Amino acid sequence: MTSDSAPVDFEILRTMYSRLRKTERFESAELEPKYAPNSLVLRYDLRYFPSFVEEAFLEIRWYTNDDFNIHYEERYTDGEKWKCRWDRHPNQHNSREHFHPPPDASTPGEDASFPEDWRDMVSFVLEELDGHIRGFW
Repeated sequence: MTSDSAPVDFEILRTMYSRLRKTERFESAELEPKYAPNSLVLRYDLRYFPSFVEEAFLEIRWYTNDDFNIHYEERYTDGEKWKCRWDRHPNQHNSREHFHPPPDASTPGEDASFPEDWRDMVSFVLEELDGHIRGFW
């Protein structure tokens, strides 16, 4: 999959994988799983969540032109979901950089401005999600 004409940046995804799989917040990390072959999928350790959260994951897709999609989702025991997404890509619904807010990552999203470097962007997203998760307690 590409973002306009840019291919997925597997080198950056591999670097993210090697760094993020070692953090305590994630139970597992999968690079290019069959169900998301152009992505890094990180599953949160559920000890950080109340018992009604049965799954929480972060899916990252990064392109060679520095466009990206970073999707976060929680799935609850009652079948409900809470999700959001940070995006940088050309589109018809928002500016190139935009955020699809929770609880349903609705489109159109909110125009936004994000860090350029992937390390800063991933840190930004993790800080936002850490704050959300702390809100449970």
